[in-house]
Parts: sequence; structure tokens; C-alpha cells
Amino acid sequence: MNGLKYKVVAGPEGFLPPAAASMGVELPEAGQALVEGCSVCASEGLQKIAEKLVGAENPVFFPGPLILWNWKDGVAEKAVALKELAEAVGAKIIPMPDYRPKYPMINPAIEVNPNHPNLTIWHNKIDVCVFIGVHCHYANVALKIIRGGTNCYTIALCGEAGHEDAMVSLRDAGLAELKKLTALVRKLKGEV
Repeated sequence: MNGLKYKVVAGPEGFLPPAAASMGVELPEAGQALVEGCSVCASEGLQKIAEKLVGAENPVFFPGPLILWNWKDGVAEKAVALKELAEAVGAKIIPMPDYRPKYPMINPAIEVNPNHPNLTIWHNKIDVCVFIGVHCHYANVALKIIRGGTNCYTIALCGEAGHEDAMVSLRDAGLAELKKLTALVRKLKGEV
């Protein structure tokens, strides 16, 4: 890489963008976040997410099955917090309830085809999207496809270790982080 650090930014980066991990981007440690491929403290990551959401023309949340289905304790509360965050931002929510390919036809106004998330991004003219509750292996593929073919700024609120292929990735994102993010958004919008 000639001594230059790879920066994970909105594309389009081309038909086959390199996986950020193969370019030297590493997952953040506990208490850290990734912002465009660089590890920062979690609070700085939350601030960047809030700024991007407030500054977006058409932000959209893509909740996956880990938050859509009430499969364990705490998920329903997290879903309510996500809805409050989306309302504070003024964002739409387009669910990704499962990962089955939607062929031959999808309605990109109401669903995401995880194998072609770029279609939903293009159709809805989404400039900032947030993945939450999406299994890591599907999120990684979809984030790379979005980066490769669109100029959408991607954010991953991950309950696990994070995602190198998102422009901003917050790891261990739970109920407390969603509430902090909602408070930051309201503060930035002057709604405190």
C-alpha cells in the first residue's frame, strides 16, 4: 500500500472493490469504533454517526432479523429505541427480514434484496444508510456491494465486533448506544 492507509469511503469504487480487511483495515477493539477505516474511540464514532444522519438528505435504516424478530430478551426494547432514533433523524426504515434472494422481482421501495442492496439504494436515492440487526456475514457482503456501486455512506451499528466495509462501524451497539445516538441527534438538531 506504499505506506498509505486505505480509507473506506463512499463509492462507487468499481465492480469489484477490495475487501477493507484485505487492505489492512482491522476491526476496532472494545470501546472503539471505525471511521472510514481508522480506529477511534466509541464516542467519536457516535458523534460522526449523528452528524452524518443529521446532515443526510435521505437517511434510511435497514434493520435485519436480529432486531426485527423478538427472538430473545432485550430485542423488543432495542427495536423501540431504533424506531425512536429513526423518528428523531426523520429517516425511513426499510426492513431486511430475511436473506433469501428476491428474484425475479423485488419492490425496492419496501424491501432490501441482500444480494443486490444497490438496487434499493439507487431506487430510493439513499445517501446514508444504517445497518442494524443484520448478521455479520450478510452485512459484510452487502456493505461491500453498496460501496462498490453507489455513493451511499454506510453505517453499521453492530452488536458484535463491527464491520470493516462500513464507512462508520460501531461495535457492541446495544440499547445504551441507541439512546446515546438519539440524544446526540436531538442535540445536533436543537431539539434538546
